[in-house]
Amino acid sequence: MLAFKSLLVLFIVVPLIEIYFLVKVGGLIGALPTIALVVFTAVLGTLLLRWQGLAIIGRVQANLAAGQVPALEMMEGVVLVLCGVLLLTPGFFTDTLGFLCLITPLRRGLIMSVIGRFGATVRPAGTAAGGSADDKQGRSGAGPATLEGEYRREDDRPDR
Repeated sequence: MLAFKSLLVLFIVVPLIEIYFLVKVGGLIGALPTIALVVFTAVLGTLLLRWQGLAIIGRVQANLAAGQVPALEMMEGVVLVLCGVLLLTPGFFTDTLGFLCLITPLRRGLIMSVIGRFGATVRPAGTAAGGSADDKQGRSGAGPATLEGEYRREDDRPDR
């Protein structure tokens, strides 16, 4: 129920803020320059979003090639999708929020704070959590360990 009330307030407050800023800016510089400015910020935001998205895809591919899970990069991708929605929504308030999400340190800080609320941690790529048994045996960086052993299925027992 709290989420519904929050979304209701969001869908009422954000358009009111956008209308307020559009009217104020339109009163200062005129209607056509205001419309041109809104279109310009959407186009500029889309170009910057594309550039940052391609950079994240490159980092994801590099992490996957190194055998690491690109968790932070995947979260950044989700934030960039949200950023794209904000930038394509006409208005100055949502454009400001969208451009703030394009700033990498702010975006990562936002992701880390959200992840921290759930009690999880994200380590930079290439760091270990606390050392594995392989590290203690002097095999650090030697690749995955091979385990040898025997097994049998319970329904294949010879006494049946």
